[in-house]
Amino acid sequence: MPHFHLEYSANLEAMVDIEALCEAIRDTAANIDIFPLAGIRVRATRVDHYAIADGNAKHGFIDLSIRLREGRSETAKKDAVEKIFDCLRAFMEPVLATSSVALSAEIRDIAAEMAPKYGTIRQHLKGIE
Repeated sequence: MPHFHLEYSANLEAMVDIEALCEAIRDTAANIDIFPLAGIRVRATRVDHYAIADGNAKHGFIDLSIRLREGRSETAKKDAVEKIFDCLRAFMEPVLATSSVALSAEIRDIAAEMAPKYGTIRQHLKGIE
């Protein structure tokens, strides 16, 4: 792991290439040492029902949640979430310039003993036999 989960308001779908945003986050995460490449998962969920601020339907949001297996230093996690959030902000800059959008991000640990995992992705990555 890490898992990156974007929740976004449905009204952003016409303004934001969500697939490209997922790829931008994946690419950024792949270049951060605390995120093992084989464990990176980026997914996005459109939220159809929401209420923001004064209730005006023009407001939108993207909330990014990063779950990471425990064991990294607070400094490393802070640096990582800042880099990922900078990627999100930069990607969204054209939309932020003209639209009312709230961006947020959070990184949190997953207790290893409470989160079993298994997979074969590592065996299928290029350069690994």
